Amino acid sequence: MNFQLTPEHQEIRKLVREFALKDVAPTAAQRDEEEVFDRKLFDKMAQIGLTGIPWPEEYGGAGLDFVSYVIAIEELSRIDSSIGVTLSAHISLASWPLYKFGTEEQKQKYLRPLAEGSKMGAYCLTEPGSGSDAGGMRTTAVLSEDGSHYVLNGSKIFITNGGEADVYIVFAATDRALKTRGITAFIVEKDFPGFSVGKKEKKMGIKSSPTTEVIFDNCKVPVGNRLGDEGFGFKIAMMTLDGGRNGIAAQAVGIAQGAFDLALDYAKQREQFGQSIASFQGMQFKLADMATKIEAARLLTYQAAWLEGQGLPYGKASAMAKLYAGDIAMEVTTEAVQVFGGYGYTREYPVERFMRDAKITQIYEGTQEIQRVVIASHLLK
Repeated sequence: MNFQLTPEHQEIRKLVREFALKDVAPTAAQRDEEEVFDRKLFDKMAQIGLTGIPWPEEYGGAGLDFVSYVIAIEELSRIDSSIGVTLSAHISLASWPLYKFGTEEQKQKYLRPLAEGSKMGAYCLTEPGSGSDAGGMRTTAVLSEDGSHYVLNGSKIFITNGGEADVYIVFAATDRALKTRGITAFIVEKDFPGFSVGKKEKKMGIKSSPTTEVIFDNCKVPVGNRLGDEGFGFKIAMMTLDGGRNGIAAQAVGIAQGAFDLALDYAKQREQFGQSIASFQGMQFKLADMATKIEAARLLTYQAAWLEGQGLPYGKASAMAKLYAGDIAMEVTTEAVQVFGGYGYTREYPVERFMRDAKITQIYEGTQEIQRVVIASHLLK
């Protein structure tokens, strides 16, 4: 058992760290304040090979492993988790099901441009009336009489990359009577007739990541854009989320590490009672606990990514990683604000942004409660 990162992993960390500091950091606060998404940053990620990290070169990817992928998400989120989740949703949620379940034709048509970064992807599962109960979706897909296309009707909400994405992985009921066994997955292009983008959410955190409603009004989808067999969509959705959770775990680790970096530097510099606050044992204990919990979350995350890369079962590991890392991100960022005291509560310092961003890692791609359900189901098999 080797806990050392390979030279390849160290190189990807260095590459992403330099990109994040040079290109992402200068505008992070402004983009958060103005709630704007900068497509140029996604384009730059494509230029340096981040948009297809784990996919084979034959599909336009970098041919790296899933550990490299979570390292990239971690390093981006260490500076700006809005950019981190942009890449995570693009790879884990939109590209992964295409790689796993797509036909060769679908991979060449859709996975390749996603991996190369000429197109951006999104994933459409959640609806106003079905969040954790994904099987209760109301969006429908009806096969045309001539069998050439499906007609989708309904809406999805809380779609990361919504409005910016070019390709959407969409789940709809082809037979509602069958419940989860009647759900089918589709590849939908933003230019398909009947597809539109609705309300953009105003959020507490990850404010420069677009989160929107997506509407299907008699949206025509060619039968060749069905992903997998009819009725297999729910399984595709759940399997996709297994890997997606690990991307969010990596985001949570990055958020926690970024907040900790700021808190540690501040504690060394801030003086009270004639000495740095880092010299007080109470502060030292706080910093020690933060660092230990971040490292534990990181190891859980890397383990799940390694398992996936080895073709081994990783569903339980990714749920554990997201559960723990999400809680630690919230805890560490709250403590980081505490280290800064009153200054931490102001927008003049970035720790409040990290704290706001951390909360979502306990909610999306399966709430913490759902992670416990997933973990327990594995334990009780």
